[in-house]
Amino acid sequence: MSLLLSDLELLCEVAERGSFSQAAAARGWSQPQVSQRIAQLESLLGTSLFQRHRRGAVATPACLAYLDSVKRALAELDNGRRHIQGAPALPEARVGCPPSLSSLVFSPLIAALADAQLELFCHTDHSPELMERVLSGRLKVAFVLNRPTINGIQLEVLADSPILALAAATHPLSKVKNTSLAALAEERISPQWWGPDVEELVRLLRQYRRAPLPLHTNQPATTARELALRHGFIIFAPAIAVLDELKEGRLVQLPVVDLPDWRWQVMMAYRSGKRPDASRDQILAAARTMGQDWRQALNQLVVASTRKASA
Repeated sequence: MSLLLSDLELLCEVAERGSFSQAAAARGWSQPQVSQRIAQLESLLGTSLFQRHRRGAVATPACLAYLDSVKRALAELDNGRRHIQGAPALPEARVGCPPSLSSLVFSPLIAALADAQLELFCHTDHSPELMERVLSGRLKVAFVLNRPTINGIQLEVLADSPILALAAATHPLSKVKNTSLAALAEERISPQWWGPDVEELVRLLRQYRRAPLPLHTNQPATTARELALRHGFIIFAPAIAVLDELKEGRLVQLPVVDLPDWRWQVMMAYRSGKRPDASRDQILAAARTMGQDWRQALNQLVVASTRKASA
């Protein structure tokens, strides 16, 4: 049996999705068709490529090693096709992040690499799925939130952002020097969903409320900003998600003395291989510069907040 290009593409799809049935649905096939083609490929290669279980399929170490070569081969074939068709045969680099990070990450990253000899393809998904895509080689780099380490993936913390209570500069409470969750509880409040700690915040606020007022949890950060700036809500959100509005003075931090020290870690995930990867290295360098800018802005925010509190 000969090795078919379509089988290699199918292999990549199953590894990315972690599911034979999802790969079948994406192609309009039946699940047994996909299972049969993968089984034939395993027979040809003489090794097991996936561990099957009730919830999907996990690529074996042999599969992950083979995928590196498969992806390079498919990329080179695609570059050749585009070159013949007259399109620029620049290397492709796929990156991803959660929707809540997209405006923070993608715009400055594309701007930083505007003249680089590569083409970025930006995707959004949840952090666990992004980590799986990095592990399977479908993403060069992923920007994720508060993830534990995984074998085979390098993780770097780009920024460690505090969660703040925020209001528009025109809000009646924007000038207060000190306040508390109890004092804010009767206001119109909508926390951005930054993680499971939001549930604890909602519980704390509800225990202080005298009336059964709604607490609307929102995402992404653009929604939180709009609610504060246009609709008079107090929001709870990561400082890094609203840095521009804080710098410009359109949003102000409310000094809530009993707000827990919740954090939002923006991390960069990638596979470090022995082979040179110029496009990955360019993305990593640009991302590290972005992280340095974020950390500097967050530090300036802390200094400004300390000065305001002592004034």
